Amino acid sequence: MTHLHSMAPRTGRRFAAGFTLAELMVVVAIAALLLSIAVPSYQAQVRKSHRTEARSALLDLAAREERFFSTSNAYTTSPLDLGYGAAAGAFSMQVGSGYYNVTVNVTAANPAAAPPTQAGYTIVATAIGAQVGDTSCQSFTVLQTGAQSSLDNGGADSTATCWK
Repeated sequence: MTHLHSMAPRTGRRFAAGFTLAELMVVVAIAALLLSIAVPSYQAQVRKSHRTEARSALLDLAAREERFFSTSNAYTTSPLDLGYGAAAGAFSMQVGSGYYNVTVNVTAANPAAAPPTQAGYTIVATAIGAQVGDTSCQSFTVLQTGAQSSLDNGGADSTATCWK
């Protein structure tokens, strides 16, 4: 009879399926830890891709300036002259999916100056919107000489980091 008695259902204790509160809290803590590591890393990669877009836009714009110079012997600040659909006037436009604002400053040649100055341009892309959070690469610059530079949010040179 003891054998039949051991198969009888227990009535004094109930078993519940599921997780305890402690187990659930451990899982939440692990998920929070993983997110705290993954999200900043993801954001850094996104900002880095935006930098690439800005650098490409600057180099494209510099090439367009050089093409314009080869036919007119002068640089221009008119987006229309460079093949952009924007109206003529001061050059200021957003590039890199709206994460950088680009400006073009042109210097006219002045052979009478002492010393004489050559025609030139400075193209600058400055971080705007969410990209301002990219503190190491706040602006990119390209000159007519081909020189490339970058500044961080404190104004320090970050060319080695941002133009690679």
